[in-house]
Amino acid sequence: MEFRRLGRSGLNISEISYGNWLTHGSQVEEDQAQACIKAALDAGITTFDTADVYANTAAEAVLGRGLAGQRRESLEIFTKVFWPTGPKGPNDKGLSRKHIMESANASLKRLGTDYIDLYQAHRFDRTVPLEETFLAFADLVRQGKVLYVGVSEWTAEEITRGAALARELHVPFISNQPQYNALWRVIEAQVIPASEREGLSQIVWSPIAQGVLTGKYKPGQPLPAGSRATDEKGGANFVQRYLNDDVLTRVQKLEPLAAEAGLSLAQLAVAWVLQNPNVASAIIGASRPEQVHENVKAAGVKLDADLLTKIDEILDGVIERDPSLTKSP
Repeated sequence: MEFRRLGRSGLNISEISYGNWLTHGSQVEEDQAQACIKAALDAGITTFDTADVYANTAAEAVLGRGLAGQRRESLEIFTKVFWPTGPKGPNDKGLSRKHIMESANASLKRLGTDYIDLYQAHRFDRTVPLEETFLAFADLVRQGKVLYVGVSEWTAEEITRGAALARELHVPFISNQPQYNALWRVIEAQVIPASEREGLSQIVWSPIAQGVLTGKYKPGQPLPAGSRATDEKGGANFVQRYLNDDVLTRVQKLEPLAAEAGLSLAQLAVAWVLQNPNVASAIIGASRPEQVHENVKAAGVKLDADLLTKIDEILDGVIERDPSLTKSP
């Protein structure tokens, strides 16, 4: 495993991180989830990402059980706050001080830890003064319950505003967690330049485009039984944008390039996002331990410029680059 610094901080994280969105507590049974966590640990992954809203808090609890007994100082545990996990009362959502404080304490209990390495605002909240949000984060840092602060799917303008407040309040604001892969590049034009300017790294989700970049979805063929595209609870709606013959045909054309580089298509996809110097880590999920073992082989892989150019040429025409698609609810 290789490690990278997160933002302009001293925190080292594994460049492949393990996430449990859509899997633990819902799509994957407990024994399989624990096997995947063990596979991640055995592969040298030290960074684990979750959120209170995943499986309505169950994912955090599963991860907490999976990491119990590990040396806490050897792990980086990340979680998030924004979406409701309770009965959707008036204070059960967003980035108010009340919701942040209550959510942080609940996440700590579920994760079985005294502190969260990185606490992330899962979306931007236009209904709450940003000063209130960052003051709550600052207090969690002062209390020792949170070490660093990050965000997820914030625009360049929101990141810039947040960074200014973070400096004023002396909050270590160091990361953004966006969707990013060879097909979905909406952060490149604005979010990445703003992040570089403000000292943030990207921790990216969906590096294999919900499985599309593995090549398992074939043009003109039925969807594989049991795949994410057939599971309404498992993110089928996220995959739909890619399930057309143009995209799928182009992805198949990447296979010879991957083979020439000694990689599977999934490994090529994960390695591709890690070529961006502003990306500190790529989050992989898994429903089977074998998927973890395969995807971690992308760590430390260097893709040459000629290969990157060929990938762009093949995918040109189906790459989404519109920065306006990064937006909060």
